[in-house]
Amino acid sequence: MTISERIFERLRQIDMTQKEFSEETGILPSTISEWKKNKTNPSSEKILPICKALYVSPEWLLSGVDPVEGRGRNHDYYVVPKGTDTGILISGFNKLDKTMRDRMIGYVEALTGMMDKGEK
Repeated sequence: MTISERIFERLRQIDMTQKEFSEETGILPSTISEWKKNKTNPSSEKILPICKALYVSPEWLLSGVDPVEGRGRNHDYYVVPKGTDTGILISGFNKLDKTMRDRMIGYVEALTGMMDKGEK
């Protein structure tokens, strides 16, 4: 099964129209129609918005492999929108050099350790 076939199968499963999918992902309806008509696949920059709209992991979308049938909910990575608090933190963290990243990780570990002990 191709990526585009998985997309349309998943749309059927979650009862989402192509129009709703277009609105959710920001992908033009004509582009989506081309995938269906020509059985072409989306470009790489469209993968994450597609996964978010369809509630699937990139692994499942690209390969069809979903070992836990959780559609990506139990994987060891996150998909985070840039404008959220978490996205802003990740963006800032990625701008730091190695030494500053190590310090930041130390701060986070210390703060979460304090929370685990009930300290504030």
